Amino acid sequence: MFGMLLAMLTCHSGSRHKCAACFKQYKKKEHLIAHMKASYHSVHQPKCSVCQKHCKSFESLREHTTGPLAKGNCSKIFAERGCNLCMRIFDSPDFLTEHRQICCLQPPVPLEMLDTESLIYDPPENVENSGGSHIEAIAIDCEMVGGGSDGSLDLCARVCLVDEDEKPIFHTYVQPQIPITNYRYEVTGITEDHLKDAMPLDEVQEKILQILYNGESIGRLRLNGGKARVLLGHGLEHDLDCLRMNYPDHLLRDTAKYPPLMKTNLVSHSLKYLVKTYLGYDIQSGMHNPYEDCVAVMRLYKRLRAQKHQTRVVDLSLAAWTTPSLMNGHDSWNYRGLENMTPDELFDTSKSNYRCWCLDSPHL
Repeated sequence: MFGMLLAMLTCHSGSRHKCAACFKQYKKKEHLIAHMKASYHSVHQPKCSVCQKHCKSFESLREHTTGPLAKGNCSKIFAERGCNLCMRIFDSPDFLTEHRQICCLQPPVPLEMLDTESLIYDPPENVENSGGSHIEAIAIDCEMVGGGSDGSLDLCARVCLVDEDEKPIFHTYVQPQIPITNYRYEVTGITEDHLKDAMPLDEVQEKILQILYNGESIGRLRLNGGKARVLLGHGLEHDLDCLRMNYPDHLLRDTAKYPPLMKTNLVSHSLKYLVKTYLGYDIQSGMHNPYEDCVAVMRLYKRLRAQKHQTRVVDLSLAAWTTPSLMNGHDSWNYRGLENMTPDELFDTSKSNYRCWCLDSPHL
């Protein structure tokens, strides 16, 4: 008993070093510094509007406010005035009710009800470049059939692209380059008849590149100072592989690999889950529809792009985070500088390890 009391007194008498972002506490300053180096805290992380705690993802923020071990005061306020889709907290229940009518979206009109037969992309003759950082986004989704002896080889048999207004600007069936052994009809809805007069893969590639590069060749795009479009998708790398295409990494936005939308262990969520959780409606209840998935990805992207994260201009040097001697655990001038920083200054020095989609905002 005396030992427990002594331990409690020692714990309370000692100075604790609290992270300004996630509120974890450490006995030694060097442990807090190591935590900040590994956590990549920044203003772009999802944040509780009650206690201002920064979380790694929206899933961890959801656990903080509505999970089985949610924080009491935060949970209470969120239950009264919090939106379970965008995770924002409003000034009153009335404002929340008004907001929910906008935040909870309806499924898009089925592709079959749209005039997809006349979808012929016409590149603009004069692409206007504002000189700003905003680049128009395009969402893509592919449906795969099976090839190979056991039908497990993914072959692109249908592709759809939509613009920021959710308008389908390109939709076609694709003729796979090797024989199909499994049409996966229960999921794709694709039959042999759909692919009889399907577009060859090389023609599909050319059409998609025309859209992404605004009708310009890569050489002319660089010469004229033009800007290629941002490409959105869920599992983009797989879609591009099946299309046998490459696209610059800095122009890719993947809802399957965007840290705020991932699980707390950095495993991807399904698109079906993301749409239900963050947009409020169901998709993929039967056969998959590439237009429906494109619209879902576009809506997720635009919702996250619209976030406004207040950034602070800090004069502190970032060199301390990348000093080799610090990485090896040796003392240095930079390490001593970090030890003298307050928790708030350490947070200001820390930077995100991913590019926040809010930086794509047309208002920046």
